[in-house]
Amino acid sequence: MKRRSFIKKTGIATAGMMGASYTYGSLLSKPNVLNTINLGVIGTGNRGSGLTSVLNSIENLNVIASCDILPFRLENGLSKANSKPVGYSDYRGLLDNTAVDAVIVATPFSTHASIALDALDAGKHVYCEKTLAKGYKGIRSLVEKSNQSNNIFQTGHQYHSSRLYAHVVELIKQGKIGKICAFECQWNRHANWRRTVPESKYEKAINWRMYREFSGGLTAELSSHQIDFVNWVLDEVPNQVMGVGGIDYWKDGRETFDNTHLTYTYPSGVIAKFSCLTSNASDGYEIKVMGDKGTIVIDTKQAWFYPEGQKNKVIKDVDGVSGATAQWDKNKGYAINVEHLDPSKQALIDFGDAIINNTQPKSNVLTGANTATCVQMGLDAMYTNSIVRWP
Repeated sequence: MKRRSFIKKTGIATAGMMGASYTYGSLLSKPNVLNTINLGVIGTGNRGSGLTSVLNSIENLNVIASCDILPFRLENGLSKANSKPVGYSDYRGLLDNTAVDAVIVATPFSTHASIALDALDAGKHVYCEKTLAKGYKGIRSLVEKSNQSNNIFQTGHQYHSSRLYAHVVELIKQGKIGKICAFECQWNRHANWRRTVPESKYEKAINWRMYREFSGGLTAELSSHQIDFVNWVLDEVPNQVMGVGGIDYWKDGRETFDNTHLTYTYPSGVIAKFSCLTSNASDGYEIKVMGDKGTIVIDTKQAWFYPEGQKNKVIKDVDGVSGATAQWDKNKGYAINVEHLDPSKQALIDFGDAIINNTQPKSNVLTGANTATCVQMGLDAMYTNSIVRWP
């Protein structure tokens, strides 16, 4: 089934684009035979520079160009690569470089769509950081453009590439926790999320996450990862969302909320809750998937299974992989043991493999579009104090 089948002239199909088996354009007819993929990194702030460092350790991925509108950010990004990339202050110059095969878009949320669209028009493969795009128009445009392109498009929800997360999803689909009842997801921090600004003129360029014009705040930057996971597990997109948030702790002129609380309802009847705090870091990052036979708890690196009506017992084959005897751990349950790389590194490896093998990335334009739509729904719900339904 082609991706364009999921797009209506007036917007994204109500069924969403979940779980689609689709092809790129008219199907990639010629396998990519590149031994080395030359990358351009657009946006060399913390995320772009961080990914550049990770790329140094991945065979066949080579950063040859970097771009940022802030000179000191660009200088830092260039210094992170061990391949002596060329620097650009305008991303269009980087896209004109015919030696660049693929780009990583790690710019502010509000610029993702326009840059990624230009990159596809320039014939580049695209890795676009989460959240895919700001606003329904940008989401729809990226899906339509990608559908017309023969190039690979991957959305940077790195946990979608995690082998631990993939194994947990498979366990759930096999019935490990029984019938899914609910999800409870949180990402709590105790920090103001503000970056140091060398000069006041750089305030919005550096602290763009604080301003609604550029940012989706905590929902786009943090909760989006967990929303992506819930959509993945359920193979559904939500019917509706309600939520509240506020600027209740950090009184520093920000426009995006410093605490958010969202509740999404899915067609299967499952309810998923997502909360973020910046004034209390209790339990940090956590996803709790609750079923009538047990609960699976996941953090960024580990997972546990907590069976209903059992605890402190020695059991075997908890994860279906190790076969080892599992002990009760941290009052969270029995550890699920799966070897896995850092999710960001795995996501970049997957991107390279998708280009070389002409295969669909695990986190693709469709999964990214679904999550971005959920994010926009959540923002609309909080900002208008209303129930927002799938568009």
